[in-house]
Amino acid sequence: MRVEVMQHFRLTMPFNQAGYYETGHHKELMKDIRGAITEGRLIAVCGVIGSGKTVLLRRLQQVLEDEKKVTVSKSLAIEKHSIKLATLIAALFYDLSPDKQVQIPKQGERRERQLQELVKKGKRPIVLFVDEAHDLNGHTLTGLKRLMELVEDGDGRLSVVLAGHPKLRNDLRRPTMEEIGYRTDVFSLDGIAGAQREYIYWLLGACTESQVEVDSILTEEAIDLLATKLRTPLQVQLHLTLALEAGYQAGEQPVSAEVVESVLSRQIDDLEPTLTRHGYRLKDLVEQFDAKPAEIKALFNNALDPARATELREKMLRAGLPI
Repeated sequence: MRVEVMQHFRLTMPFNQAGYYETGHHKELMKDIRGAITEGRLIAVCGVIGSGKTVLLRRLQQVLEDEKKVTVSKSLAIEKHSIKLATLIAALFYDLSPDKQVQIPKQGERRERQLQELVKKGKRPIVLFVDEAHDLNGHTLTGLKRLMELVEDGDGRLSVVLAGHPKLRNDLRRPTMEEIGYRTDVFSLDGIAGAQREYIYWLLGACTESQVEVDSILTEEAIDLLATKLRTPLQVQLHLTLALEAGYQAGEQPVSAEVVESVLSRQIDDLEPTLTRHGYRLKDLVEQFDAKPAEIKALFNNALDPARATELREKMLRAGLPI
């Protein structure tokens, strides 16, 4: 957000720096995930783009690190689609090894035995976090079961927390993923669903000077419109920023519902952005549903042959896609 806009509305920080917002759903989710971690489970936390998965994971990791009952490990590799099991094993080596210069054996048998020794020396259960896990390939996902068994065979306990879009949940339910899917505890993060209005008030309160009243920034009607049309923290942060910038340009304060209406995305609930929020890009749809890129694009534009459109939609519905 531009500095002059922040100063005009007396904001002290951008909305994306507000911190952790917790609903009753978040509290229950944290409790359930922590329980699964203590049991040494494979866990999938799924939520649409912008629902707050990364913020939730950071909060969970901090709580676990403060409690010091489990050892927290994190995979920092960015290109998840190309990650193999060896990359996740390397993450464990880096986080478990007491040495600053970590030496990971290249020979598989020696590497696995050394990992078991590291786990024994640590004397605590381990939880490995993997974000953006919807991009992991099937071989890597099924390999996680073997990794957990490896640690267990060495008298240790490893939990793995996968975070990703709803595509991850749907992928785990596919028949070809039965080996790991039936062993995974899946939790859905609904973000601020049902609490959009409360979130907007909290967000404005957290990011403005203490004496600033929310109704001096946005009208009640503007807040109601945002709460009705938007579903995730990311959407709210984006459109609040756009609304304040438009209100500043128009010399309007508090910002009205008309200004908010002018900045709301018209295609926010169309098929393509909806599937993208759930983790399905064009490439994913082409591969999973045996379709041509031109067919998927035509489907998005309502220009596909009706019979073929019906066939693809039925396949997507059976796979759990929100269409």
